[in-house]
Formats: sequence, structure tokens, C-alpha cells
Amino acid sequence: MGLLDNQTQHAYYAGSSFGTYQFTSLEHIINQFIIAYIGEEKIINKAKRMDVAFHAQRALQELSFDTFKSTKSQEIEVPASLQMLLPQDYVNYVKLTYSDSAGIEHVLYPTIKTSNPLDITSGSVGDSGYATDGTSLTTDNSSSTWENYKANDSSTTTDDDYEDDTYWPSEGRRYGLDPQHSQVNGSFYIDELTGKIHFGSSVSGKTVILKYISDSLGTDAEMQVHKFAEEAMYKYIAHAIIATKKDVPEYLVNRFKKEKRAAIRTAKLRLSNIKIEELTQVLRGKSKHIKH
Repeated sequence: MGLLDNQTQHAYYAGSSFGTYQFTSLEHIINQFIIAYIGEEKIINKAKRMDVAFHAQRALQELSFDTFKSTKSQEIEVPASLQMLLPQDYVNYVKLTYSDSAGIEHVLYPTIKTSNPLDITSGSVGDSGYATDGTSLTTDNSSSTWENYKANDSSTTTDDDYEDDTYWPSEGRRYGLDPQHSQVNGSFYIDELTGKIHFGSSVSGKTVILKYISDSLGTDAEMQVHKFAEEAMYKYIAHAIIATKKDVPEYLVNRFKKEKRAAIRTAKLRLSNIKIEELTQVLRGKSKHIKH
């Protein structure tokens, strides 16, 4: 292709939606599916647009969890409260890191030896669910377990002199390294009930980055599919519709089930974004030299 003239270049690069060509909207997927799959002498002779839209959203949601590039990220400077609210569209976390002064990310690890249990703050409990003095029970979002944990930095500090028995037993380092504790980056605990992330005291004031998985259904702008996975969406929707219709031969359902799985595997391989030059560069640092 020859060089573009100035006017054509201006029109080509107009706007700010760079990089969006790799995606196609969910609305386009629905329209194309109806054209290609539904009608006389086609696999699906009749289906309502509402049903197609429902299965399309379910496909987008399910494929977002383990196939699409649906990871989002948020950055926050951890306040003195050592807490961070989970995003509204949070489904699960990929990882949490803190960013140092050079912009390098260091992985934080979840702690499994603490929690934030519901704190009952009024008297002893009677059979009726009220305190024995007749007053109703009250609860506190912050438990004594969490207060003690965030006030103690013996398990994450890097300045311990190792002269006492505070650091070693809590980290499992007396008789060898426990991989889940053999790091000093910091720790966190996710309280699903209150929708908050709790951090250890050593993370206070640091810039923390949360990378998490969404279901891609938060806004209309998010309802888009990478073109590498477009075929997987069609096969997913087709199988879902055929599997929920009555009097459909079992062999046809199984056929589309197999095609759906194959299309998803192909999409995963394409979206894995493996580059041979980058892989070779990594392998060159291993014990066996890789010629390329």
C-alpha cells in the first residue's frame, strides 16, 4: 500500500478510539448470528432476538472469565485505614502488587491466617437472638482480629534483628522456608462480606495496583469481543440455543458442543499472544542454549 496523502492521513487518524479495530461489538455479533444461523434451510429455523441476545450476554460473561482479555486494573495509595473498596464490577482478583519508586511492581500475597469476622458488640446471646439483658445485638464492621493484624508488622517488616522469637515462628522460617511466607512485599486479605481489601501495615502509604477479572457486562462500551474470539461467540450461542430447544436430535447438540469447545480452544491460543522471538529471548537465559 502506498503512502497516504495528508488529507487521507488526517481522516484515517481522526478521533481518539485507537486500538478498537481489534474488537467488534456485542450488537454486531447478535446481528451477524441472526443473519448466518437463523432462518429457513439453516441450522436454527426460528429463534427470537431476545433469546439470541440473552445467550450472547451469557457467552460474553462466561468467556470473559478464562478466554478473553478481560482483566482490569485500579491503582490506589493505601490509606492509614489499610483498606481498599472492591470495584463494582469485581468478580475475582488476578493479583495485587505495589509499585516502588522505580515503577517496578512487587507481588503481594494473600494471608490465610487471619480474617475479619463479624464482631458482636452487645452482651451474651439468648435463644431469641437478643442479648440476655433484652437489648438487640449490634455488630461492628471492624473486628478485634483485624485490628490486631493491621497493628502488627512483625510478619512483614524487613528490619527485624532476629534476636527474639517474634519473626521466625510467625513466618515458618525456623525449620525452613514456607513459600507463602518467604517474601517481604506485604500481604492482604479480601473480605467478601464487606467488599473490602485489608492490607498489612507494611503496605501503608504504598501505591497498590489491583488487577481483577470482570464479566464485561458493566457498560455498553465493555460489551465487545476480540476478533480472535468472534467464532467462539457464534458457536457458543448456537450450542446454547440448540441445547435448549425441544425435539432437537442429540447428535446435533453434541456436534455443536464439540464445535464450541474447539472454537474456544482456538480463541485461547490466539489470545495467548505468544511471540516466538520473545519466548526465545526468555529461553536463552535458561541452562540450555536455544538457537534461533
